[in-house]
Amino acid sequence: MSAPDRAGEIGAACGRLGISVPAEALPRLAAYATSLWAWNEKLNLTRHTDVETFASRDVGDAAAIVPHLAAAERVLDVGTGGGVPGVILAILRPDLRVELAESVGKRARAVSEIVREIGLAIPMHESPAQALVAGRATGPGRFDTLVVRAVAPLPKLLGWFEPIRDAYGRMLVVKGPRWEEEKAEARQRGLARQVMVRRIATWPIRGSDNESVLLEIRKLATG
Repeated sequence: MSAPDRAGEIGAACGRLGISVPAEALPRLAAYATSLWAWNEKLNLTRHTDVETFASRDVGDAAAIVPHLAAAERVLDVGTGGGVPGVILAILRPDLRVELAESVGKRARAVSEIVREIGLAIPMHESPAQALVAGRATGPGRFDTLVVRAVAPLPKLLGWFEPIRDAYGRMLVVKGPRWEEEKAEARQRGLARQVMVRRIATWPIRGSDNESVLLEIRKLATG
């Protein structure tokens, strides 16, 4: 399939699904999908290997995050996997200062190549996100927002990041229908004492009766 044809298919799928995507982003989304799927034949990076699923799940999740990011925010995609949502956020919002973290070396190197192939300048860190965030707690490199999708249950995420809550601005976490159970478990385990977890957006999971949610996690105000 030619690049213009794939861009047209992604645009049409997003239109059917009610996902708002700038027309100028479609060629690069098509290039990303093409490169991602080619690499996926050598390394398991994604299960979303057709246009409809790519549009509904990957583009859809990133598009749901976009309205909640201010201009020029410094964003870290925690455990980026195949590059979602970080690469797509960078495509949809070129003003953002997006960086990617992935501790699995093979994935990190593959995503670095994908980013290079599609002509984006996105730093890729082959390291645990917690160490990266803690090492940049102050100064111009401090992260405004950590974005997280399909990395770990909330109790585990909070166990990683609540102890370094002063080192970043907030987390935006994409979750499925079990998010309330995960939140309750985290509270029972004393992992949400110093942070506030609130739902700020919901959108349907296409092909099911469930919905995805976007959670914002911020440290509690003191004083």
